[in-house]
Amino acid sequence: MADCTGGEFYAKNFEPSAYLEDYFKFGKSVVGDEYLKLTLPHFCNAFASGGLKGDTLIDIGTGPSIYQLLSACESFKEITATDYVESNRNELRKWIKNEPGAFDWSPVVKFVCELEGNRTTVPEKEKRLRRAVKEILHCDVLKRNPLEPLEGQQYDCVLSALCLEGACKTKEEVCCALKNISTLSKPGGYLVLCGDISCNYYQVGKVKFASMSFDEEFLRAAVSGAGYTVDKLELSSVADKEAEKETTDYSGVYFLIAHK
Repeated sequence: MADCTGGEFYAKNFEPSAYLEDYFKFGKSVVGDEYLKLTLPHFCNAFASGGLKGDTLIDIGTGPSIYQLLSACESFKEITATDYVESNRNELRKWIKNEPGAFDWSPVVKFVCELEGNRTTVPEKEKRLRRAVKEILHCDVLKRNPLEPLEGQQYDCVLSALCLEGACKTKEEVCCALKNISTLSKPGGYLVLCGDISCNYYQVGKVKFASMSFDEEFLRAAVSGAGYTVDKLELSSVADKEAEKETTDYSGVYFLIAHK
């Protein structure tokens, strides 16, 4: 499984449309539905409820996904999306530009709108996010400057969901990646991390990808070592750990908020 982790393997084998179909269509995947129901309330509480706000936010390892940005666009004026894999960036652009064939996120958007008290409609929420995303950039968390060749960019909030687990082969690389992305934080800026607990693999189509397995102790130490102070770390367990074991073996999710 180790050879299934790393940027080049992802670039050659990760199929964004299959990933979205497998995990982000409400009602199709037990794993995907539960992941969204566990994580989206955290994003809502962090962003839409007014806790975290500012002018600029960068999402590290956005992939082809938007779920993690639906509440963030209520609190940050400008969002920069990033990913290592070009096909992921292209899939994301397709949705941002509202092009034919883009993935239908409306059921997930509807769920987020309900979490936020139906203050906006689905079309309004989608329009707001499309307007907020100003750039979609290449990113490599294993480089000292993740946005190379760009230099000097810093943001009020650095967000990353389900990225470090797949991008790093060892815990040492995770610690290094966190230090690298910390350079993108303004002094006093926020760090928001979300991902899987005790996950060793997940499958997209017929391809299995390795995943780093995190626990609370490691997360706290790694984030602190990157120059942040942990403000909040919550762990939520899945209801049925045996559901769809052939797809992934994750046992829950973590949601962390810290500041620099």
